[in-house]
Amino acid sequence: MDFDDTDEEAAFRKTARDWLEANGPAKGWFASLPTDEGKLQAARDWQRTKFEGGFACITWPKEVGGGGGTSIQQVIYNQEEAKYDVPRGYFDVTFGMCLPTLMKVLGAEATKRFIGPALLGEEAWCQLFSEPSAGSDLAGLRMRAVRNGDKWTVNGQKVWTSGAHFADYGLLLVRTSPDKPKHKGLTMFWIDMRSPGIKVQPIKQMSGRSMFNEVWFDDVEVDDSQRIGEVDDGWRMSLVTLMNERLSIGGGSGPTYRDAMKTAAGVTGLDGQPASKDRAFREKIAEWYVASKGVDLTGFRTLTALSRGETPGPESSISKLVSANTAQAVALEMMDVQGEWGGVRDAEESIASAVYQMSMMMSPGGRLAGGTDEVLRNIVAERVLGLPGDIRVDKTVPFNKIPTS
Repeated sequence: MDFDDTDEEAAFRKTARDWLEANGPAKGWFASLPTDEGKLQAARDWQRTKFEGGFACITWPKEVGGGGGTSIQQVIYNQEEAKYDVPRGYFDVTFGMCLPTLMKVLGAEATKRFIGPALLGEEAWCQLFSEPSAGSDLAGLRMRAVRNGDKWTVNGQKVWTSGAHFADYGLLLVRTSPDKPKHKGLTMFWIDMRSPGIKVQPIKQMSGRSMFNEVWFDDVEVDDSQRIGEVDDGWRMSLVTLMNERLSIGGGSGPTYRDAMKTAAGVTGLDGQPASKDRAFREKIAEWYVASKGVDLTGFRTLTALSRGETPGPESSISKLVSANTAQAVALEMMDVQGEWGGVRDAEESIASAVYQMSMMMSPGGRLAGGTDEVLRNIVAERVLGLPGDIRVDKTVPFNKIPTS
C-alpha cells in the first residue's frame, strides 16, 4: 500500500490545483444561490467549464470527449475539487452510472450522440430502477413493457429517482417476460423524459429539498431502437450500472469526528464543563476515530489499485457501509450534545450552522443509495470473507408464479 503520490500524480495534482485556483468559485458562492433553478443552471455552467478546462470525465477516451487519463487522476481531481464550493450531485448519475453503461453496450455513434451534450452540461440523465414493491430486490420490479412490432408500451411506477425532475433522459429497467424467473425477464431501454405519458412528482424531503422523485408511466411508447442490450438481458445490463453506481457513491460524506470534537469544545455540558471533556462523549469520539481510520486505510487500498491500473475489489463496500452508519451516528449524537438547540435547524442561529441537523436528515438516505446495509453486508460476507451465499428459493421460479403476500 502506497500513501504518497508518485511524481506523475503529484504533477497532475498541481495542475488540477492551479486550474481550480484560477477557475473555482469563491467560498459560499453556490450555497448562496437562492433558487433551485439557479443552482441547476450553475451546475450546467460548471460542467461546461470543467469540460473546457479538460477536467470533465478524466478517465473517458479522448475520442468521445474525455480526458484520456487514469482512474487515480480522477480521484486526485475529485480530492482537490472538494475544497471548493462547486455544484455537486447534478451530473453524478449522468457520468457515474448512465453514460458508462451506454458506452459499454451501445455502438459508437449512439454513444457520441449522448456524450457530447452531457459533457457540455446541456443534458442530464436519471436512473429509473427502484420501485415501491421491490425495495432492495431490484429483480423484483413489476413495471411492464409489452411489445407491439417495433414499439413497446410501458406502464408502471418508479420511485426514489434522483434528478428525474430536471433529467432529459433516463435508463429504464422493465419487466418484459413475467413468465420467466425474475432475473431472466428484464430489459433495459433509454428513455426521453419528455415522452408523452411520463409524469414526474418530486418527493418533499424533511430537509426541505426535493432531489428525488416518483415517476409514473402511463402507456408510454418506446421505440425498439432505444433498447440497450438484448430482450430479457436487462439484469446483466443493470449490473454494469450498479457497479458504476457503488463506485460513484463511494464512502459518503458528512461531519467527521474532528468536526464533532471541535463543536463539543464550545458546548457546555451538564457539569458546567465543555462537552468535549465528558468521558462518555470521548468514548464515542474514539469509536468514530477508529471507524474513520479503517475507512481511510480501505480507501488507500482502492487508491493503490487505481494507481497501478488495477480494478478495485468488493472491499469498497466496507467503506460505504461504515461511513454511512458513522455519519448518522455522529449527527444524532451531536444533536443530543447541543441540548435544546439540537432541535433547531436554522443555519444562521444554530450551533455549527445546523450541519448536524442537516446531516441527520440526509444520512438515512446514505444507507440506502447504492445498496442498503443488508445488500452491502451480503457482498462483504460472500465476496470478501468467502462465506456461503444466501439461499434464494425463488431464483428459478417464473416471476408470475411467485407469491405476492
